[in-house]
Formats: sequence, C-alpha cells, structure tokens
Amino acid sequence: MGAKLDYAAVFDAIPTPCTVVTPDLVIVAVNDACLRATRRTREEVLGRSILTAFASPPGFVEALRTSLEQVTSTGEMDVIPLVRHDVEAERRGELEEHHWNLVHVPVFDRGRRLSWIMCWAEDITPLLGDAPDARHDGDEQEPHIHRRARDLVELSSRLKQAYRQEQQTVSALHEAIEHQQRFLFDATHDLRNPITGLMTELEVALTESDAGMHPTLRKLHRDVERLDAIVGDLLALARLYTATPPATDRVDLGRLVVQELEEHPPSGEVITRLDPGVVVRASRVRLARVLSNLVANAERHTTSKIEIVVTADPPSAFLEVIDDGPGIPPADREKVFHRMYRRADARAKDPRGSGFGLAIGREIAQAYGGDLYVADHPGGARLVLRLPLAQAQS
Repeated sequence: MGAKLDYAAVFDAIPTPCTVVTPDLVIVAVNDACLRATRRTREEVLGRSILTAFASPPGFVEALRTSLEQVTSTGEMDVIPLVRHDVEAERRGELEEHHWNLVHVPVFDRGRRLSWIMCWAEDITPLLGDAPDARHDGDEQEPHIHRRARDLVELSSRLKQAYRQEQQTVSALHEAIEHQQRFLFDATHDLRNPITGLMTELEVALTESDAGMHPTLRKLHRDVERLDAIVGDLLALARLYTATPPATDRVDLGRLVVQELEEHPPSGEVITRLDPGVVVRASRVRLARVLSNLVANAERHTTSKIEIVVTADPPSAFLEVIDDGPGIPPADREKVFHRMYRRADARAKDPRGSGFGLAIGREIAQAYGGDLYVADHPGGARLVLRLPLAQAQS
C-alpha cells in the first residue's frame, strides 16, 4: 500500500498556532506552535474549554466567545483582526504584551454537519514593531495601531469574500456531482430490465434454435452477460452515493465467508482460516459483494489455490483473500483500486472484466470506517479488508 500522509505530523509542523475545538468549544487538538506561543502543555489544555484553558483576560474571552458562536450559528469563517492577549514570559509571573489576528474556520463532515472549528492565531506583534516606542506618549502609538487594525479589517473583509466565493463554487460542484450520480443511478437501473430480457431470449433461443446457430448465440449471450456485469458494477457504485444506505447489521465475517462459499463456490481449491466471533457493523449484502469481488479477482490470477483468512486485532477486524499467482507489484498497489484500471495480465486472463470490482470494494470498506488495500505476501497477491470491530463501535 502507498505511503499515507501523517496528518498529525503535518498539523504539529505548522508554524502558525492552531487549536481545534468541538462546536461546544472543547479543545480536542493543539499544535506545537500554539503550545510554544502560550507556554502550555497538551495535558493542561486538552479537554478544556478554549475560553478558560489559556488564562485569558475577560476582553479577549468575550471577543473569542462572540466569534466562535458566530461560526457555530452561521457555519461561516469569522475573523478577529486585532485583539490583545499577553503571554506569560519565560520568567514565571511576568507577562509579555502580544497582539493577535484570529481566524476561526468551520470544518464539516460529509453530511454538512459542523464537526470542529479550527482556531488560527497569528501573532501580529512584530507588525507593530515600527510604531513609536511604548515608552513615549501613548497618544503617539494609538493612531498607528488603529491604522494597522484598519488594514487588517480590510484584509479580513477580502478574505471573507474570497471564502464565500469558494464556498459557492464548492456547493455548485457538489450539486453538479450529485446530479451526475443521480443520472448514473437512474440510467443504469433502467438498463437492467432490457438486458435481463435479452439474456432470457438468448437462453430460450439456445434451446430452440438449430445447432448451427449455437456458436453465434453463445457469443451473444456472453457479450450480454459482460454488459450485465458492467451495468451491475455501475449500479453498485451509484448506489454508494445516491441510494439510501442500507441498515447496518452485526455481521460475523467468518460465518459470512462460509455462507458465501456454499452459495457461490469458486472454481478452484479454497483454504479457509476463520477465527470465530469476528463481528463488524455493516450491511451484509455489501460485505458479500466485497468478498465476491475479492474472490473473483483471486480466481483470475491464482495458479492452484485461494486462501481466505478472518482474524481480529482490536480495534480492527481483517478479512484477507490470498492467491498464489504472480502478485501485484508495489507500483501498482494503489492503481488497482482506480476505476476501470486493469493490469495487462488481468486483461489477458479475463478480457471480459469491468475493472470496477476492487474500486467498489474500497468504497464500501471506507463507507464503514475501514479500508481495502494490498499487503505484502511472498508468491501471490494478498488483499486485505479492514473494518472496525463491532465492539469498538459500541
């Protein structure tokens, strides 16, 4: 499997102080820059309200509360262009004067529900460094600070406008994608009936026609079967995005494997190692589709046998399908999950395949909080379905 981006490391490496809070303003993450700027530790701030975790003065807290409540109620970014918040100096008990520009950005889940708010704090104290020395009359410094504040307000206004335009563009793109997905779902669904009728007519013709017509009819029947398989894969993909998700059940992976092998036995030898009691929460129908696709993929490439393994390593459950064929080179281990991608050896062994099977499998796995990937294995391909154990979800 290709290298995954370590988001936690990236978050901690960001030089701008950043805190992530829940909609009720509880801190769930804070990066290293923020800890350095506030001279706090994670243990001191995680799980606490952002309004109290940093010993802020009342004016700062009120501005912060108002801005975050604005984000929560509107779902739009909000900016505090200039606010003073002094930071504890290296010598305990002393404070250093600091001025900040705060940016609060909402983060939504796939259902467009507010999940977190990212709180960015840019220390703009250096921008005030060319102001008259604080030791001079305060009247000399005040106009300079106000000029800086006006500049920041203007910049904030432009940023808000750009953000709103970006949100409108994203919404339009989402609408266009949803329209295309609905069209795909409707079109593929409507194709199933005529294809099924054509297959039935060809089967009847095979039993009633002259023997001389059989080769042509068999070829037509195989072509229609392939067309039916492609439409079926397209319909499965469309359902993942447009249809109402099926109810989740407690599915015993070992029992699922046994039942599917009994109902749809593969053409070659199958060896199973199934730990009992490996239970996940998902749609049984969809998991059966993943298993069917993995077994079909293994059948195309195996030379003698297929091995199916079910194990648990809390908090995850694993279903592995292993063949003893030529294997999948590391460079292709992500490509095989791209829609319609088929390696040359796969096309040679089965030119009728659609190239959707593994893509569908990964989409289903990710829909239930898991993944589908290619793991290392000597002498063959090893595809692994990982899902959260049902006990870990409860």
